[in-house]
Amino acid sequence: MTPSTWEKYNLPVPRYTSYPTVPDWKTELFDADEARKRFAMESRKQGGFALYIHLPFCESLCTYCGCNKRITKNHLVERPYINSVLKEYAMYRDLIDEDVQITGIHLGGGTPTFFSAENLGWMMEELLKTPHVPPGEMYSFEAHPANTTREHLQVLFDAGFRRLSLGVQDFDPKVQTAIHRFQTVEDVDRVCREAREIGYTSINFDLIYGLPFQHPDNFADTLNKTVGLKPDRLAFYSYAHVPWTSPGQRAYDENDLPDPATKLKLHHMGRDAFLKAGYADVGMDHFVFPDDGMFRDREAGNLHRNFMGYTHKREQLLLGLGTSSISDVGGAYWQNEKKNETYQKMLREEQWPVIKGHLVTDNERNAREIIQSIACYRTADWDDATQSWLENSNRFSTLEAMETDGLITLRHHGLDLTEAGTTFLRNVCSVFDGYYPLLEAKPPQRSSQAI
Repeated sequence: MTPSTWEKYNLPVPRYTSYPTVPDWKTELFDADEARKRFAMESRKQGGFALYIHLPFCESLCTYCGCNKRITKNHLVERPYINSVLKEYAMYRDLIDEDVQITGIHLGGGTPTFFSAENLGWMMEELLKTPHVPPGEMYSFEAHPANTTREHLQVLFDAGFRRLSLGVQDFDPKVQTAIHRFQTVEDVDRVCREAREIGYTSINFDLIYGLPFQHPDNFADTLNKTVGLKPDRLAFYSYAHVPWTSPGQRAYDENDLPDPATKLKLHHMGRDAFLKAGYADVGMDHFVFPDDGMFRDREAGNLHRNFMGYTHKREQLLLGLGTSSISDVGGAYWQNEKKNETYQKMLREEQWPVIKGHLVTDNERNAREIIQSIACYRTADWDDATQSWLENSNRFSTLEAMETDGLITLRHHGLDLTEAGTTFLRNVCSVFDGYYPLLEAKPPQRSSQAI
């Protein structure tokens, strides 16, 4: 790929964990009663829903992080917060049939392992008093390698968890100092070894390329150490530099970041290293061993993408609990209050702790299916109506240009991504995003760059 090609497509593009993306929600048209009704109807229809539980507390700030978090060393916040989560969950259980199941659980943050093993065990015991699926890879949690104890691993395993995700990001000390994220190779190795001894079947590492002070030499060392630890899957993310929404990123200068050409090289270094080590690439940013559940889901046509990333399609209904969490129930989205004190106060006052939402239209649902197909399977098909819209909006000419540039292969009412196109998968998705200002030379900077 020539420099002129990747520079052309290195634009701010959404990650498409939803469609419409959050900035394009029609919040003024949101009807809370209708949203709850859609959740009840869809959960009954599908027989279950997945839970995402946001646990926002961290003892120190990782400056690269764009998640909603609360920095504190006061662990007395744990029980009151869990009580609020359980109260919120009870409000939803009142809306749905008694036999509707929990099809999956994901604990995110923040740092879920900020919470004591005892409190996490108590929370899960209370949640799982309602019907739920058998233990397996549908139960996962995020963990900081430096503070995850064997007790954490055992308690959550006993509750049904079989997958954990470790936020590694980078092993280089200078990079870790810049992003204020500290863990050693020994920390990560210990957690992996203990998890496998206990019986966990899938371990994920999060790695980020494009962080401050990363360059090919030190990143090669991180890649070698990562491959040597043999995680079952890897989420290989492009660093999103968005200091206007994540002020912690102002802790370093933009001149400390690798330039776009170097960042693209880091991306290719990671991809090459993982493929050489026997991983298969899935979706836009994941690498998995062929015996991992995500690979099997892709091969069986069961892959789905939502706010948790790539999941099994039986988790298409996602109920978010806790501060800032987002629910995706197919026909509606909504997001919770972001401030912890306000969230808990709303629940004490028997209020639904939601600050905004969106009711999905039929046209949006059709576009979402196309974007999902591209994001999960790197292919898409569409009907005559979509073809007419593409042509009338001048978007089909963008697809033709992408074909000329070697990113996709077009066919009658359909496309397939090329290997080169995988790097710019989000750009291909954006063609079908009616809210994305595709024809502007410089789209507004509300998303991270494609590279």
